[in-house]
Amino acid sequence: MTSVQITDSHCHLDFPDFDDERDAVIARAIDAGVTRMVTICTKLHNLTKVQAISEAHPEVFHTFGVHPMSAAEHPAVTVDQLVELSSHPKFVGIGETGLDYHYTAESADIQKSSLRVHCQAAAETGLPLIIHARAADDDMARILSEEHANAPYACVMHCFSSGADLAKAALDLGFYLSMSGIAAFPKSQELRDIFAAAPLDRILVETDSPYLAPPPYRGKRNEPGYSVHTAKVGAEVFGLSYEDFAAATQANFDRLFTKAAAWTPA
Repeated sequence: MTSVQITDSHCHLDFPDFDDERDAVIARAIDAGVTRMVTICTKLHNLTKVQAISEAHPEVFHTFGVHPMSAAEHPAVTVDQLVELSSHPKFVGIGETGLDYHYTAESADIQKSSLRVHCQAAAETGLPLIIHARAADDDMARILSEEHANAPYACVMHCFSSGADLAKAALDLGFYLSMSGIAAFPKSQELRDIFAAAPLDRILVETDSPYLAPPPYRGKRNEPGYSVHTAKVGAEVFGLSYEDFAAATQANFDRLFTKAAAWTPA
């Protein structure tokens, strides 16, 4: 196992893509230096499976939220439900939630209502909000700002690939930007420039696995261990050694995901 440690702040270990070798995937990640993985639950009926994965592996934590692309079909959750779920010792964030007008613009109003519920739950629990944003930059910036003014909360813009204006709006609110494999794609220079302009102490790394594998695995199934490849690109973006960039993102994760940072095995 490498001595350089990083965290995959967003993956989907419950997805069937991993059913045949989930333990091996987690073991490979640990071997690559990924000491923590946050597996994101996006459907309530999958939560039992997600919790079981989290409970079985000291390195794995979990969250729950209604994904914006599912908001129209998924029963609406309440702030109270999210607060109750957050009592699990390894439940460390609210989401992912957000807005996706690329695929599901027709449910925009439902998505906005769902997003506000999640913002309020993040404020009430003190856990970070995890945001999915696609083709909805203006509404996203407006709602996040309104809800934050009403009741402050912490937040990460997961798999950030939006425009510079939304990045600035998020950073101005004290939020974090998470770098996925997209940032490592050769044609993503504009996105890398947005990250380079952000403060180093607001950057996280993730895979969003099984999606968006970075080079040299692009087009294949992604897995948490590949976050190392994205982090190496992140180090180049910030002009740092891999070791220094990894250490910075670890400190950032600890500052945002305080419950995961404080957790110790029973």
